[in-house]
Amino acid sequence: MENGSRISGDRRPQVGVAVFLLKSSSILLGRRLSSVGYGTFALPGGRLEFGESFEECARREVKEETGMDVVRVEILTVVNMVALDGPDPTHFVTIIARAEMADSGQSPANMEPDKCAGWAWYEWAQLPQPLFGPLEDLLKGGFNPFAASRLM
Repeated sequence: MENGSRISGDRRPQVGVAVFLLKSSSILLGRRLSSVGYGTFALPGGRLEFGESFEECARREVKEETGMDVVRVEILTVVNMVALDGPDPTHFVTIIARAEMADSGQSPANMEPDKCAGWAWYEWAQLPQPLFGPLEDLLKGGFNPFAASRLM
């Protein structure tokens, strides 16, 4: 760290996994209620647990947050987001995945109402605003989950 840094103590980057669930020309997004990104729209996802693969994390987080089961998890890209503003600076390395619903008849349920205001499908051409920072940065860079190739 440089001298004069606003970050004190041992602040290590966290690893997260975010999952694009696609349905026709729509993606699943939820409005965040947590302090990081409050009020923004984000993909289902969360922190990688010790010993867990990226694919296992994607399946677990989608199930915990939406109640839905997914299959065919693909790792698409990675986002490195450092947010030094605010009272609690964060640094997340987020693995971006795409997965298919195990059953196309599943509907998302809000399994964590303390963290999310609810899940809905949004047309790719008309995404709600504001988007969660890492998602917004990814899309500004031209990323398209419908056309993305597998990274790994």
